[in-house]
Amino acid sequence: MKLIIAVIREAQLDEVREALIAAEIGRITVSKVSGHGQQQQEEYYRGTKIIPNLIPKIKMEIAVNDEFVDVTVNTIIDAARTKNNNGGEIGDGKIFVLPLEECIRIRTGEKGGSAI
Repeated sequence: MKLIIAVIREAQLDEVREALIAAEIGRITVSKVSGHGQQQQEEYYRGTKIIPNLIPKIKMEIAVNDEFVDVTVNTIIDAARTKNNNGGEIGDGKIFVLPLEECIRIRTGEKGGSAI
């Protein structure tokens, strides 16, 4: 079992969610988060250029069995990547794949991959 965490642009949420559903990955958790990396977003406030410290993003958490890791990661990449000639832009996001030690369904007490 793996826990896939993807941090993507807010504007890409619907496209990524629909692509995951089409790939039969239907159980996701979504949170609004803020952060920064290489992307810098310039704004103007009263005529002065400012660069905010934190940029709003979406964090998706998806628990999957091992056989669904590649399809999940590839689906997120295809749907979240900015479409241009260079293959993407700074700020498209990151994907983290972590081992998931245990999953327990609260309602039934079921454990392991079948609880996902």
